[in-house]
Amino acid sequence: MYPPRTSHLLLALSAILPSSLAAFACNDILAKGQHFNFEKLGGPRVVHWTDSLVSEDMEARWNFTLDVCNILKRDKGVDPKNWCHDGARVCGVRTFHDIYGDENDTISAVDIAGTYTMKNGPKAILDPKFELLQDSEGVQVELHGGRHPFDSSKEGVKQRAIIDFVCDREREGDEGAEKDNNEHAEDPKKDEGDDKGDDKGDGKGDGKGGGKGEDGDKKEEKKLSRREGEKGKCEDSDASLRFCGYEDEKTDKDAKVKTLRLEWRTKYACKDAPAPDGGSHWGFFTWFIIILFLATATYLIFGSWLNYNRYGARGWDLLPHGDAIRDIPYMVKDLGRKVVNVVQSPGSRGGYSAV
Repeated sequence: MYPPRTSHLLLALSAILPSSLAAFACNDILAKGQHFNFEKLGGPRVVHWTDSLVSEDMEARWNFTLDVCNILKRDKGVDPKNWCHDGARVCGVRTFHDIYGDENDTISAVDIAGTYTMKNGPKAILDPKFELLQDSEGVQVELHGGRHPFDSSKEGVKQRAIIDFVCDREREGDEGAEKDNNEHAEDPKKDEGDDKGDDKGDGKGDGKGGGKGEDGDKKEEKKLSRREGEKGKCEDSDASLRFCGYEDEKTDKDAKVKTLRLEWRTKYACKDAPAPDGGSHWGFFTWFIIILFLATATYLIFGSWLNYNRYGARGWDLLPHGDAIRDIPYMVKDLGRKVVNVVQSPGSRGGYSAV
């Protein structure tokens, strides 16, 4: 009987959690008094990363999918086992790929950030945090809630995503963007794998080392030096959304957290960012109506207070010019009757009379 009670308790606790911890509005991000609107950056975006240091024969191909405005949805045809759990905002799909094609690819999903109250209880929440960037103009968004393995609270490693929205007045934020499309995820690298497999086939007698060749050694050495020498730097890409790292980091409490770091260059991260709706605001007529309404309300309230304290008025007598206000319905009725008579009455014909 205790497990059902525990699950009901977790659901009850998750229901009373502040909504700001479970989600956030991408069109109104507040960081130290500065507002940001990233509504135009909504929608699933994909960032790729290849980790070639898993082993000599294997490499890990990562597809990181994120949506800063909504919960991610699994595409049709994708096995649920190869996708993150419901409620994910940032999802990493890892594919272990055999460079020489001797083994089939192994796919696994990693929940990096999201709100998973239905399965992991109230602790698996997004809990967004916003801070202004120190070295440049923009804002840093930190998202939590993920864990891998997902169903293991003891062995699972906590995950988080840190996105630096950097001000770039020349960029919309969609430059070089790739939409969430699983069919395109491995097309470029699949061709490379086929080429390498052909090379391996030509030199099969030499073993795996012969198939790799000097060019493969140079490429691997180049990737290794880049990883060690440029740790913490973003990839050299012209895309607005860039991959910057996915490594173990320690928090203030010395807890290990697997952290995905991304950089998003966009004009919407600037202080003088244009409104996503094209800059449309309330016009003069709207403000005139609002001011007129407030002025009328102030006049009626002050006049009623004055009549009550000075003359002891009650009911309609409280309102200033109460007699005129009481006559308004009759005046409108008389005006409507005159308008109807004018419309229905035949007009006088000017000019010459018909013979």
